[in-house]
Amino acid sequence: MTPAPAAPPAPPAVSVVGIGADGWGGLSDAARSELISAQVLIGAERQLGLLPPQCTGQRVPWPSPLRPAVPGLLAAHAGRGIAVLASGDPMFYGIGRALTEVIGADRLRILPHPSSVSYACARVGWAVEDTEVVTLVGRPAARLAAALHDGRRLLVLSADATTPAVVAALLREHGFGPSRLRVLEQLGGEDEAYAEGVADTWAHPQGDPLNVIAVDCRRDPDALRLGAVPGLPDDAYEHDGQLTKRHVRAATLGVLAPAPGELLWDIGGGSGSVAIEWMRTHPSCRAISVERDPVRAQRIERNAAHLGVPALRVVTGRAPAGLAELPTPDAVFIGGGLTVPGLLDACWEALPAGGRLVANTVTLESEALLAERYRRHGGDLVRLAVAHAVPVGGFTGWRQAMPVTQWSVRKPSNAPTAERSAKAPAEPSGDNR
Repeated sequence: MTPAPAAPPAPPAVSVVGIGADGWGGLSDAARSELISAQVLIGAERQLGLLPPQCTGQRVPWPSPLRPAVPGLLAAHAGRGIAVLASGDPMFYGIGRALTEVIGADRLRILPHPSSVSYACARVGWAVEDTEVVTLVGRPAARLAAALHDGRRLLVLSADATTPAVVAALLREHGFGPSRLRVLEQLGGEDEAYAEGVADTWAHPQGDPLNVIAVDCRRDPDALRLGAVPGLPDDAYEHDGQLTKRHVRAATLGVLAPAPGELLWDIGGGSGSVAIEWMRTHPSCRAISVERDPVRAQRIERNAAHLGVPALRVVTGRAPAGLAELPTPDAVFIGGGLTVPGLLDACWEALPAGGRLVANTVTLESEALLAERYRRHGGDLVRLAVAHAVPVGGFTGWRQAMPVTQWSVRKPSNAPTAERSAKAPAEPSGDNR
């Protein structure tokens, strides 16, 4: 029996056309054809205003907030030819991502325009592949701090006309006042404009809201140096003594082994240093810090914002009760409260196969608990000892810090359900922070 011929694929439901500040004149013939034939034209008021009269489709401005409105707006015009206008490249921090998530890539016809990044790099003579991009559109400016390194070139996508001054202030605050700023407005359009200065003396008035900021990062020689790997100086953190110290923190992040997109539970957050440095390893890394003390929880939020990861989620509450509603972690770090009944079991059970658990302690009671889990589950049990050189009269000697016992383990695919451990006196949260 001859099989029936396959049905032809459904035509794209939505055309997505990138448009720049050069408007209609900068579009290709294919893009113009899509817009002329569309029955419904969806875009920002500014973008819709760039279209000529021959685009006769119904013009529908995006509502605010935009993202939640996408499914309903598309459904309201189902069955009609829809064209969506996007700024530059729709798949670069644009509406293309949201549309793909809602209706699927196979239902879209995307016609990109040069992005603002391509234009900006062309204007300042930077190679695109060597330039880091940070968007502040709908995001806190604090996230820029994680990208600040001496000699780096950054392009900042501005939220509005106030962003250049905000960026200059943030650079000054983080010891990057000598950095050179170039604000590029209306890129590609007839009204393209340019402003230049140094963050320390930035005093330009607000310009056009459609702007990109090129930043040549220059650190003040006296500013605290923050590297790109775990083990930031302890002075980078606001803390009350509950802080995983620098060398132990670097070793801890090494065995936690963060990878892009992964989620960490940081139990007994203290000052938030482990969660913060987990998130600084890659922009897509996520973390939840669980801290029972409200004062410390607020301190974690301040540290996270100052060090460029304001998206760190802080849960104020006690573990293990506060863990029940959290999303599944890829890794768990326990820095305090190990002897709280049920905590280790809850963290072990929450991990998927292949998930990692790392626990640090300085007390004998918690060390005995980790030794028992090491016998049960394997992994690595190590003692971390650090000594610092200090003055001894007119000479120099070693001062030993409290040694840290660390258990690290990967959960196997055949791991049995954890047994409930015997009750033990609870320790203060953050016993090694």
